[in-house]
Amino acid sequence: MSVKSDNPNIKSIKHMAFAVRDAKEALSAYSKFLHVPTDTQIIDYPKSKNRVALFNLGGIEYQLCQSLEEGGRFDAWIKQRNAQGLHHICYEVENIDAALDHAKSQGAELRICQACGVYGSHPHPEGFVAFLDNDAGDVEIEFMQVYTPEELEKYNAFKGI
Repeated sequence: MSVKSDNPNIKSIKHMAFAVRDAKEALSAYSKFLHVPTDTQIIDYPKSKNRVALFNLGGIEYQLCQSLEEGGRFDAWIKQRNAQGLHHICYEVENIDAALDHAKSQGAELRICQACGVYGSHPHPEGFVAFLDNDAGDVEIEFMQVYTPEELEKYNAFKGI
């Protein structure tokens, strides 16, 4: 059964990020039980001080996220809950400003992007992102307006990629 969202800006789930103690170990379990390729790339992101295993499963991108420093974003989350688990869901939106306006009209507040130190919509490698400071069942909410090819070219040129 398909459920229609009251927020017309939500297109789909972009990715789900899981806070894990060890990305390689967590990937091993996904490989063993769900046939995720064992050679899935694990990437270190120095700016955000995270290690992430990225793969697609059922048409959704999964991110197994490990903090590279004690007290980092995912390490702190795990310690606070004494468990690993679903950290946030990123929803792809048609228009990030409209999605944020809708969420704020319902009482949402903005959370700082820990990697960039920015509140509200701002550029990231794949699109414009923003985080809500209102968790849904202890799961953070992120919005992403994926770049058009022209916006991606502009972003990459700006970053020297």
